[in-house]
Order: sequence, then structure tokens, then C-alpha cells
Amino acid sequence: MAGDTNSTDNQAPFRAGGKVVVDRGSTALQAPFKGLGGVDHHGITLAIIGVGLISGSFALAWKEKGWAKHVIGVSRTEASQKKAIELGLIDEALPLEEAVKKSDFIYVAIPVDATIPTMVKIMDLVTEKQIVADAGSTKFALCDALKNHPMRKRFVATHPMWGTEYSGPEAAVKNAFVGRACVICEAEKSDPAAVTLVEYIYRQLGMNIIYMEALAHDVHAAYISHISHITSFALANTVLEKEKEENTIFDLAGGGFESTVRLAKSSPAMWAPIFMQNRENVLEVLNEHISQLRKFKASLEKENMDYLYELMNNANKIRKVLDK
Repeated sequence: MAGDTNSTDNQAPFRAGGKVVVDRGSTALQAPFKGLGGVDHHGITLAIIGVGLISGSFALAWKEKGWAKHVIGVSRTEASQKKAIELGLIDEALPLEEAVKKSDFIYVAIPVDATIPTMVKIMDLVTEKQIVADAGSTKFALCDALKNHPMRKRFVATHPMWGTEYSGPEAAVKNAFVGRACVICEAEKSDPAAVTLVEYIYRQLGMNIIYMEALAHDVHAAYISHISHITSFALANTVLEKEKEENTIFDLAGGGFESTVRLAKSSPAMWAPIFMQNRENVLEVLNEHISQLRKFKASLEKENMDYLYELMNNANKIRKVLDK
């Protein structure tokens, strides 16, 4: 990450080891990323660890904005590497150690059970002039694992709150993050310049920044994200168990059913580790969800129309939250 330390261009949003100047009121890029880039100032080298939905979309955004002169991908499978190159998400694929050493900005978006050991390897390799960010759906375990690492300040813990039920390089899309929220956790433990830089990146991608402690993030994620996926998986299993005729499901499925079970198409390799890593919070939410289901069951068993209306009317209050 050889930057031109003699440059006096204070408008560059990246400034390795120096001041970061950002126009927070503007969504237009004021200058190329010069401070972290090579001597030629034509951009920086981005490494994406994992070449799937989130990281692939992240790389597409960097390329579209002209921030990256070179994008390196790291993947466990050769097929994903080839597909990512074919789709233009990355320019080359390298092993982890090589990718980290050649990169200025490292972005980690892999299943959370693999994130901690991978992040430890990365943090053991990075220098004071590199920045690492992750996109994991759980934050406490990772932040706790890295809390005493000597390079902790070069890491910014983030969770862009966006995703689809699809996975792999083919799932990457343009404008993925526009209008979504991004959580930054434990910002005070990261280098201020690194945090400012990551804020800038996400804001330029159209995201709104929210700051949380890692433990609080995991509690909220259980309620607004993780329970939705478990519910979708469970409903899909319920229907598959009772409706043995697959053609019947296809013929009768309407928009409501499709939207409710859409998340059941999500990758188990991605979501099972999330549920397990955040299991205490997920179990708490599940217990409440099961309690609510029992209330609906009781109202039907007792033919209590008033109670059924009460439950549904109370649920309608979510409109005030979602329509803000």
C-alpha cells in the first residue's frame, strides 16, 4: 500500500497514516482514492475474501466507481474463482496470504464459522497501512476474538444489512447497497482514520450508517433478520411435509406464500453457522415467536374470534415502524 506521502491533495478520501478528509454532505466522489493506492495514483488494490453475493456486489461497486485499480479474490473453490473472474468481479484469484500482502483494503464476507480463524490469519499479516473490514451477520464473537490483537485498530467491524436468498458469484448485483443500513460495531476500537474511510465507502454506496456495540448488534439481528430466516425455513418444511405433491405447491402458490418462504432458498452453509454463533439470542427470539404462535393456536382452538382479531390488530402496529 505504497502511498504518495508527499502529496498535498487533502481532498483524497483515503489518506494512509494521515488526515482523512470527507465531504459527508455529498454523495459525489470528490477525488480518486489516492492515499492508499500505488505510486501511480490510479486506484487501490482491493481483496475480497469470499467471492459471493455480498463481496461480489461490493467489488462491482468499487469497479463502477473507479476506486480499485485491481481486485483480488480469495475463494475455497476453483469453480467460484473462475466464475468471479468470468463475471468481472475480480481480476485475479490468489491464496489468502498472497492476496493480503498485495492488497490495500481487505473485505471479508464468508460464513461466520470460518470468519474468526480467517480474520486472525489476516490480522497477523496486515500492516499499519492496510485496512480490513468484514460483512458478517454476527459481530460479538468476532470482535471478542480480536479484542487483544495488536493490529485490532486496523479492523473495522461492519454489517451491511442487505442480502438475497441467492449465493455465489452469480448472485452479485449492481447498486446492491443503495438505501440500506450498515452497522459499524465498536468503532472506538478502530483507528479513527480507518473508520472514517469505511464510513465514506458505505455512504458512497448509498448506505445509512448505524453505530452499535457488538453484543447489542447480535440481539437486534436475531429479532430483525435471523428469526425471519428460521421462520421461512420452518414454514417451507411444514408445507413440504404436508404437501407431498410438488406440482400442487407450485400451482397454488401465490405472492404471499412466495414472499414468506423466499428466504428458505438461502444457503444452509451461510445460515446454519449464523444461527449457532448467535444461538442464545436466536433461542430467546424463538421462544417469544413460539409463544405468539401458541396464542394464535389457542384462539382457533377455543373459537375465540375476539382474541384472534386482537392478535392481528396488535400485529398491524408494525406498519408504524416500517412506514416511517
